[in-house]
Amino acid sequence: MKAILFALFLLLNTTIFAQSLEIKSPNELPKNDQRTKIFLGGTIDMGNSEDWQAKVSKELKNEKVILLNPRRNDWNSAWKPIKEEPEFRKQVEWELNALENADYIIMFFGKDSKSPISLLEMGLYAKSGKLLVICPDGFWRKGNVDITAEKYGVKQFDSIENVLDYLKNNLK
Repeated sequence: MKAILFALFLLLNTTIFAQSLEIKSPNELPKNDQRTKIFLGGTIDMGNSEDWQAKVSKELKNEKVILLNPRRNDWNSAWKPIKEEPEFRKQVEWELNALENADYIIMFFGKDSKSPISLLEMGLYAKSGKLLVICPDGFWRKGNVDITAEKYGVKQFDSIENVLDYLKNNLK
């Protein structure tokens, strides 16, 4: 009986950890989970841009990954972007912690966005070896992104699909 229960336990655990887990801000980051962590950084525009993170989540649903998604379901544009604003502070701190804990950082620059925070985050992690950047022609600071990527050996991709292919081929 013990052997059957143990086998069932192993089967359930393998099934659970064979799927992705998406953690959205401000939910707590997982501890002691050995799955590859991928931060979904880039254009959000306070919830007004294409939800490209949902596409990534769908495509990686059967991979052993944890997706760290800064796109908040409860984002309130009335929150002031100052350190004294509790929810704004919580968001920024969550993102900084998620970036630190990520094995990979997807950085997507939407063509019609300014993405100032994404530019900041790219600068913070340009030397880390974690960045996977998508920056289409027409992005207002594409030259800055390309030159920085070239200088620090940041991997660049033409599309989200190409990043997904890269990840699927390189996941631990």
